[in-house]
Amino acid sequence: MTSNLAAVSYGMTLSPESLDGVRKALADAGVTVSAESQSGDGRYAVHTAELNVAAATAEDVAALRRTVAAVDAPGVDTALVPETLRKASRKLLIMDVDSTLIQQEVIELLAAYAGKREEVAAVTEAAMRGELDFAQSLHARVAVLAGLPVDVVNSVRAEVRLSLGAAELVAAFKAAGHVVAVVSGGFNQILGPLAGDLGLDYWIANELEIVDGALTGKVLGAVIDRAAKEKYLRKWSAAEGIDIEHTIAVGDGANDLDMLGAAGIGIAFNAKPAVRAVADAAINMPYLDAVRHIANV
Repeated sequence: MTSNLAAVSYGMTLSPESLDGVRKALADAGVTVSAESQSGDGRYAVHTAELNVAAATAEDVAALRRTVAAVDAPGVDTALVPETLRKASRKLLIMDVDSTLIQQEVIELLAAYAGKREEVAAVTEAAMRGELDFAQSLHARVAVLAGLPVDVVNSVRAEVRLSLGAAELVAAFKAAGHVVAVVSGGFNQILGPLAGDLGLDYWIANELEIVDGALTGKVLGAVIDRAAKEKYLRKWSAAEGIDIEHTIAVGDGANDLDMLGAAGIGIAFNAKPAVRAVADAAINMPYLDAVRHIANV
């Protein structure tokens, strides 16, 4: 028997009862715990248990995840993480931007200047639930921006707020020698300065077309959609010589599903139900830096 998985439980509070529920679910599945530890900084609590399991297949791990996810522990989530990922010397963290790295949806901030925020927000919500083709919905939403002066982009940039713990998460990964990337269905004009401020290793988003000092209502080139997000995950991990199993992907919408599925562990951050249902782990509290505890950074 070897310890090749860790169960990381986290929430605003961790009661003894909730942890007992996780322990019982693991025991009922024939898994024993070799060591436990707790951490946290007052904002939320984290409990990590090293698990003694036989060499588990992907199907075994998926079944165990379902068992643990079924534990009735309100406000507490548990991620099952391969020890090979947690102990990897170099990892790649790749994140979505809107409603993940940042608190807002940039297209909605831009649309407000055209008096179309509610209309665009409804389309964005449907696209993130997976009810609309992302590329088509993006073109439709960007079209309402036609004629807005380019100064609007600067105004929106000033409105953008990082998610709680985002800067701390990036700094922790960078300080440990890992690679941090973001890939966004948003826009380079907003993401570029933000990526520079955070010191990201890789970043890409869509490019708003600007002619004669005004937005045209179009984007240039191929849209960054769910397939593109997975493509860049694979491209950047290969460029860095990092095994795909040592990558961590974080997102909130249907546009992130391929990326989450391809990564060593895919984490849904305050995500739509369809995303939470298939992700390897879910963070349902406002602190993005909880990712570092899952990844052991």
